[in-house]
Amino acid sequence: MSTARINTSELLSPSQLAEVRKRSNLRGIWLVLHAWGVIFGSMALFVWMPNPLTFLLAVMLIGARQLGLAILMHDGAHGNLTENPKLNMFLSQWLCAYPMGAETMAYRRYHLQHHMNTQQENDPDLILSAPFPITKKSFRRKMIRDLTGQTGYQQRKSQIMNALALGGQGKEMSAKERALHYWNKLGRATLAQVILFAILAASGHWYLYFALWVLPLLTWHMAITRVRNIAEHAMVPDNDDPFRQARTTLAGPLARAFIAPYWVNYHVEHHLLMWVPCYNLPKTRAYLIANGYGDKMESKKNYLDVLRMATSRPDDEDGPGKLVHNARRRVAGTFDEGFSSAN
Repeated sequence: MSTARINTSELLSPSQLAEVRKRSNLRGIWLVLHAWGVIFGSMALFVWMPNPLTFLLAVMLIGARQLGLAILMHDGAHGNLTENPKLNMFLSQWLCAYPMGAETMAYRRYHLQHHMNTQQENDPDLILSAPFPITKKSFRRKMIRDLTGQTGYQQRKSQIMNALALGGQGKEMSAKERALHYWNKLGRATLAQVILFAILAASGHWYLYFALWVLPLLTWHMAITRVRNIAEHAMVPDNDDPFRQARTTLAGPLARAFIAPYWVNYHVEHHLLMWVPCYNLPKTRAYLIANGYGDKMESKKNYLDVLRMATSRPDDEDGPGKLVHNARRRVAGTFDEGFSSAN
């Protein structure tokens, strides 16, 4: 069963609605340029001052902006990134989705099911929040797998094998059919990787592609994506209440830089008004609070609070549960649909 819907005219006044739903071509372009500026700037910082500290800083900043590219792709999937639809799709696909190995329209088809059935049995992202709470030991194991690249490697391996149609009916494909299947699944994403490698090679620093693009993608990006998934829907108070079936986590400057880029933390607001551009979500929250809805919205003051709650299961109950195993398998199996996380 789908959850109850709220008429947006009940939440905001006509003037407030008109203000928060405005989309800006310049703002959308700026956000995409900002993400890539931070990525290339972090690489340049390491080249200028090569040491363990600048390398670690670059990995974390780039991993966070890689998540940022996925967030901007998500906005593009909603048609929110820019006012011009063609520009919205170009930015979302070529500068956000393809570099991340995703595809905007495939993600959109998957993701809209999440919005239509949030926290219900047919929510495709329910499996990401259902296993919680877990134990601290379980969470540590997950973070170790994320930060050592094991999770990212398994997801990308599954994605590539699926694109190559290895296994199942794919065994009967001809070489031409297999090549076409790969192109349809990952061809443009592969081209984006080649372009990125060529840019770095032309700068005289080809190794940065592996050290400061692939490595952050497989490590820090995976870890903070897990934290974000937990924060958005794990252990929400009421699966049937639009104000309480998602969570907004307040984030300061450091959290926004390293964990929650581009206002991704405003998740209740996004679910209430999914056509609001990410850059208008803070204003949307301010209006909702001013209109008397602040106490109704599920919120946490920071990500540590969320993780404490999500890891509240006693350690003596630790053990690999069937639901957790299925969740891990489901995420790996759906990664090629786009950006496999709850937005």
